[in-house]
Amino acid sequence: MPASAFTKELDKLKSKLQGVSLPPDLGEKVDDMLERLERFSQGNDYSQEHDRVAHYVDWVVNLPWNTKSDDILDLAKAKQVLDKNHYGMADIKERLLEYLAVLKLKRNQGDMQSITRAPIISLVGLVGTGKTTFAYSLAEALGRKLARIPFGGMGSARDLRGQSRLHLEAEPGAVIKAIRRVGVRNPVILLDEIDRVAESARADIMGVLVELLDPEQNSAFVDHYIDYPFNLSEVLFIATANNTTNIATAVMDRLELLSMPSYTDQEKIMIAKSYLLPRALVDAGLTNDNLTIDETLWPQIVRPLGFDAGIRTLQRTIRGITMKLAKDIVEGKVQHLNLTAENIKQYLPQY
Repeated sequence: MPASAFTKELDKLKSKLQGVSLPPDLGEKVDDMLERLERFSQGNDYSQEHDRVAHYVDWVVNLPWNTKSDDILDLAKAKQVLDKNHYGMADIKERLLEYLAVLKLKRNQGDMQSITRAPIISLVGLVGTGKTTFAYSLAEALGRKLARIPFGGMGSARDLRGQSRLHLEAEPGAVIKAIRRVGVRNPVILLDEIDRVAESARADIMGVLVELLDPEQNSAFVDHYIDYPFNLSEVLFIATANNTTNIATAVMDRLELLSMPSYTDQEKIMIAKSYLLPRALVDAGLTNDNLTIDETLWPQIVRPLGFDAGIRTLQRTIRGITMKLAKDIVEGKVQHLNLTAENIKQYLPQY
């Protein structure tokens, strides 16, 4: 490679480091990599080594080593957010408000170390009971960014912790990718469905989870690709699971379990009227003036297929009604629908 071309590429890598505050040891490590790359400049392996170094530099300079977001520790606002997004669940909401109250008191006392020792919440319940959306609500209430890591079908601990740079096409794991994606070191990270990892990799993945969730260890979490400790102690981890059968005891010991209840038919009717129907109307481009539903129909709408612990079937049913109505309005068939026992079968989705 011509010397001028090499110098240009090396200058590009060095320019990425300018103005970036890396930990001192890591900065020295990157400098050593650049010096090594310079020695490779006259060899046949230069191109491959340059790609590896450039990829690594891109990752370390874009990680939020010192960037944090400010928490909104306003209990009234948090309650408003939780009530806006979720009906009922008084015990769950109360526990989350208590958690925020502790953070607020510790912050006021200047006890920053104890702030990072907050319990790690795990929401356990059947499909469709609102576990994942609760995590989004908590992030909104705190004013923190949220990143979701899906565990369903995860087949290797490397998916979480990354792979060594000695391997071709190595990448960081899901944790570091989530941190880079949100751009702050204190987000809410949702560990979604931790009970659904592949059985063959369960032991290894649970071992990484123990390190992630243990406050004595996660302040120096090492991703195999980055190969340098990253402080995760200010991350608020929230885990979800359908049940606890496949969760290791060591992981369970580090979680505070909150059970998500099943909904009664009456609760579902309230959820449908107050939450699901207004959202479905907006999503379909409709207004309240386009649709009224006879009160006597709600039990039938709630149970099109029999009992369901969650609300996903109910959500699909209501969305099906509003989507079909939207089509009828566009085709000029109606401008307002009064859903009754006589016409409901025309609008219920066919399951």
